[in-house]
Amino acid sequence: MAAVTGLERVAAAARPARRGPWRGLVFLLAALYFLVPLGASLWYTVYNENTGFSLAPYAELLTAEGFVRSMLLSLGLALATIVLVLLLTLPAMLAVRLAAPRLRPVMEVLCTLPLVVPPITFVVGMSRSLAAGGEVLAPTPFWATLIAIQNPGFPIVLVLAYMVLVLPFVYRSLDAGLRTMDVRTLVEAARNLGASWPHVVFRVIVPNLRSAIASASFLTLALVLGEFTVARLLGYQPFAVWIVTISGSRGQMSVAVSILSLLLIWLLLLAVSSAFGKEKKNP
Repeated sequence: MAAVTGLERVAAAARPARRGPWRGLVFLLAALYFLVPLGASLWYTVYNENTGFSLAPYAELLTAEGFVRSMLLSLGLALATIVLVLLLTLPAMLAVRLAAPRLRPVMEVLCTLPLVVPPITFVVGMSRSLAAGGEVLAPTPFWATLIAIQNPGFPIVLVLAYMVLVLPFVYRSLDAGLRTMDVRTLVEAARNLGASWPHVVFRVIVPNLRSAIASASFLTLALVLGEFTVARLLGYQPFAVWIVTISGSRGQMSVAVSILSLLLIWLLLLAVSSAFGKEKKNP
């Protein structure tokens, strides 16, 4: 009798839980929350009381002044930020975990510190530092470097600023990935087999952090393509600033650009997800 009761309990535990109707309701409300504003924006771009239905705002994007240039600038800034922040953060986190685990709380505080600094305060401090640096470094060879990083064609200073802004999110993503693996054991095993440190990082650690690196890349890409405050106050015009610039005189086209940029971000995120999600095929 006890055995039968035990089997019934096992069967009940293995039976899939029934999904309540509230889950579908929550999903429906979430879909409405996101799709209704998007649909209203789409309708605003294609319908006008005077001209009726028209796709002219989307056709104007191809010839709009500054559209291609600002989009390519934002994509270049996003790519540079992703590469540099990963090259900066991942080796530092590995070094702390392997050589100085007591410094992990210190590193966590330093990496999450940008969350408590308002962006407006951050960019004002940057602008004042750049202005003061130009005066101090004018007699030195470093003045040319300071001018070069502020080149409007590709402002490296924006990459440095974005690296600071995305640092908390990248750190959390990589930390979550590193917590799921025994880093010390993997590194010691690879080193005992004769692997060099670059080989350990790029052939042992990175493949096991695909999901974490993809998450960090997602967050960095979304932040850089949508960031406005830092770029605007520093006097540059990436994609987000260009959208706000044209919104006053060409309302329909600015909304059309926003919709297309949202779709483009989705496509880029899918591309990044596919790139990091591919499993290596055995030869």
